[in-house]
Amino acid sequence: MNRTLYFITHPNVVISREIPVPRWPLSERGFARMRAALDLPWIGGVTSVYCSDEQKAIDGADILAGHLALPITQIAELGENDRSATGFLPPDEFEKVADRFFANPDESVLGWERARDAQDRIANAVSRIIDSDQSPGSIAIVSHGGVGALLLCRLAGRPIDRQWDQPPNGGGNYFAISLPAREVLHDWKPIDG
Repeated sequence: MNRTLYFITHPNVVISREIPVPRWPLSERGFARMRAALDLPWIGGVTSVYCSDEQKAIDGADILAGHLALPITQIAELGENDRSATGFLPPDEFEKVADRFFANPDESVLGWERARDAQDRIANAVSRIIDSDQSPGSIAIVSHGGVGALLLCRLAGRPIDRQWDQPPNGGGNYFAISLPAREVLHDWKPIDG
């Protein structure tokens, strides 16, 4: 049976030095954008929802799963690359370090998890989801931009490169994967138009 997996990135978040990054929630704009995603034509065909265990992904998955009256399965391995060595970085500095992360996938940049290791972790988690999910329809995974970029590179047979990252629109994008073939049906599209 042919199915589709939709990989969705959480939209805009509340950035705070006072809150650990994995606990950042969606912002009001992020909540509004995620609610707008409920109008996408394929949403009604989703029969299972997974997310990382980070608050912003949980918030996004809650909206989707609540609309569909489905449970959420949280999977820690769908989380962002481990950046705890640096903690919070101001946005401009974060972008520079993220550029280095993607440009040097076999090196730990400032103590961050290596891109290659993160990609393996993420691809393995998604493979386990695909292999074990027994629902009849589409699978939705709500996670993070860097996670999606690494997964997209793996599935499309592309080298790790930031050029495959989601558009710079605050998050809230998705791509689709055919199942069981695990081929990329399309690259990033915004959840709200």
